[in-house]
Amino acid sequence: MTHNLVTLGQSLIRLALLSLQSLVLMPLLMPMMASAADQDPVIAWDKIAAGAMVLDVRTPEEFAEGHLANAVNIPFEQVAEEFAKRGIAKDAPVVLYCRSGRRSSIATEALVAAGYTQTYNGGGYSTLVEAQKTPAK
Repeated sequence: MTHNLVTLGQSLIRLALLSLQSLVLMPLLMPMMASAADQDPVIAWDKIAAGAMVLDVRTPEEFAEGHLANAVNIPFEQVAEEFAKRGIAKDAPVVLYCRSGRRSSIATEALVAAGYTQTYNGGGYSTLVEAQKTPAK
């Protein structure tokens, strides 16, 4: 019986510590989670209209088949390294997109991890084109 009470007490302490850890870490992780999951085309277009850099993270071949006007093409695997190489300011507003939103999510997470603070995952190219206020190139 004593062993069961000790085990129960230890379990409750572990649960309390996990809950406390979640409360402490969640505010730190929320910005990264939010940026990776953004994907609202209306917000993306508002940010673009306000002057955000438009970043297409698809392959050069996909980019050549069609892209948003004024988009810069940097494949998602190279985005953080290329931003650093180009000296892009950490607070520069950037809207990223790809075919479906998966690669732009990965690229957004890489930029946030590298210290970029104004990233927005615009999601998929066709979704953005459908919601577009100006014609695609």
